Amino acid sequence: MPPSQRLAPDHQGKKPTVLCLALRNMAAHVGASRTPQEVMEHYVSMYIHGNLGKACIPDTIPNRVTDHTCPSGGPLSPSLTTPLPPLDISVAEQQQLGYMPLRDDYEIEYDQDAETLISGLSVNYDDDDVEIELKRAHVDMYVRKLRERQRRKNIARDYNLVPAFLGKDKKEKEKAQKRKITKEEKELRLKLRPLYQFMSCKEFDDLFENMHKEKMLRAKIRELQRYRRNGITKMEESAEYEAARHKREKRKENKSLAGSKRGKEDGKDGEFAAIENLPGFELLSDREKVLCSSLNLSPARYVTVKTIIIKDHLQKRQGIPSKSRLPSYLDKVLKKRILNFLTESGWISRDAS
Repeated sequence: MPPSQRLAPDHQGKKPTVLCLALRNMAAHVGASRTPQEVMEHYVSMYIHGNLGKACIPDTIPNRVTDHTCPSGGPLSPSLTTPLPPLDISVAEQQQLGYMPLRDDYEIEYDQDAETLISGLSVNYDDDDVEIELKRAHVDMYVRKLRERQRRKNIARDYNLVPAFLGKDKKEKEKAQKRKITKEEKELRLKLRPLYQFMSCKEFDDLFENMHKEKMLRAKIRELQRYRRNGITKMEESAEYEAARHKREKRKENKSLAGSKRGKEDGKDGEFAAIENLPGFELLSDREKVLCSSLNLSPARYVTVKTIIIKDHLQKRQGIPSKSRLPSYLDKVLKKRILNFLTESGWISRDAS
């Protein structure tokens, strides 16, 4: 059969495609020695899969379609209205929460009166354009409230707020906890709680994990810089340096302990000799003893002044008017020194002083 007849219309009567016609013409141009199938294989192997095709045809054709919808998981994302699987809780817990598992709803939802926006709406044949647009606005407001309601459910599900409310997640947290959380990190987590609605639970945990890594790296950098300042350039030398530093610190502590014991054995506390036998001396801290000794103030008088100042400070914080009645022996210099000391020690706030 000649090449011109190999791509003739099939038995179903279909017309040959443009590619078939092109291959037929190419085969006719080459001659009877090549069939259209051989011409196609040669073209594909040499021009599409060959060097020319690799240089001109990209491996992945980019998607040129722009998605103008909200990102998945955003505040108004369409995915927010996707129903979640029901919570795995007992019947008693469902009754405690007012939870309906088959509907994944609660008896009291967020914005409970949202349905009143559309409950009275009806479409009438004689509505004008303004009334129709007003009803559409009501429907749009209702849909936004539904999305916000579902978004809050997703946040509660993501952060396991329901098990936390029921007291189920404490044991799971203790098992899954990788490292001990410090007090500072707990306080920071409380301060950053408003970010929960903008970040998933995993992203929030990753944030604090990265902050912990940053803190550890900064401490390590400071340690290495200290080594460099002391002339240490290899990690093998650091162990010897740390051992020597530990010995020096231990020696200093032993010396200070020996000095304090020697002073106590001699009955000296020399700096407190003037007030150590006065009543109230045992109630003072070491810093307060130094203060009373420097001010030449008896412990009993100091305790009295301290009590009056702290009591007045607490009454002012509670909004109770109070008239300070300080003793007559307390002049302005003594009062200022004592106020500054109580402020530095954290007994009263700085604005009160």
